[in-house]
Amino acid sequence: MVQTLDVISVNLWQILISLANLVILFVLLKKFLYKPVKNLLAQRQAEIDGQYKSAQEAQELADKSKAEWEKRLDGAQSEAEEIIQHATEKASTHGERIIDEARERADEIIRRAESDAELELKKAREQIKEEIVSVSTALTEKVLEREVGDADHRRLIDSFIEDLDDDGNE
Repeated sequence: MVQTLDVISVNLWQILISLANLVILFVLLKKFLYKPVKNLLAQRQAEIDGQYKSAQEAQELADKSKAEWEKRLDGAQSEAEEIIQHATEKASTHGERIIDEARERADEIIRRAESDAELELKKAREQIKEEIVSVSTALTEKVLEREVGDADHRRLIDSFIEDLDDDGNE
């Protein structure tokens, strides 16, 4: 029982033609489809790489700008601190000068007041002396009824006044 298989036959020419068709199809697809698709993918990859590079450059520029602004901000803060310190020192100096001037004025007013009080005291003492002299003269004249001379009378009054001064000054 040998059977022949005519249905399954291997035809060499048909295999070669199929292979040739496959190679031609492969070459045509490679030339017309694979290369343009590959070029399109390379072009898109280049665009993406360019965008990444641009984004990276923008990030670096932003970082530099940020660092520069932070440096400027630190400089501005230190400058502001210097200005505040200078203004504080100036205000303190000005305040001290005003206080010194006020003290000088107060001292001058006190000196004037003391001087005026001293002058008034001297005037009052002189007036009291003159009144004592006139009263004592009048009293002695009446008491002695002119038995003592004017010179003796003056001497007595002056010694009496000196005794009063000595008692009042101690």
